[in-house]
Amino acid sequence: MDLIRSRIKAFGYAFSGLFYVLRTQKNSWIHLAATILVISLAWWLELPILSWTVIILAIGMVWSSEIMNTSLEAIVDLASPQNHPLAKVGKDVGAAAVLLAAGSAFIIGILLIGPPLIDKLHQLGE
Repeated sequence: MDLIRSRIKAFGYAFSGLFYVLRTQKNSWIHLAATILVISLAWWLELPILSWTVIILAIGMVWSSEIMNTSLEAIVDLASPQNHPLAKVGKDVGAAAVLLAAGSAFIIGILLIGPPLIDKLHQLGE
């Protein structure tokens, strides 16, 4: 029974972290909007399972990098409350990871959603 309670607590901590990111990081709302848009389009276009798999991995990559970047920023702020060149490097590198993940996810989205979306829009226009 203690194992179940500890797992429930662990999920609670994880959701607390996710809600912290949503509350404090403006870019997380952009990620959320993009996530909803991409999932909605993939569903509407009835994409094949392999495309869904890649899209879900890309979404997970973006969210994971955003969450880890937020964690890194909090740790850097705790360890170095004053401005320090290495603190800036740590934060900038974390932000670069999010940028790389988001850019990659965008390209994946264009490659997987673009062609079927164009086809569907042509069909609707006929």
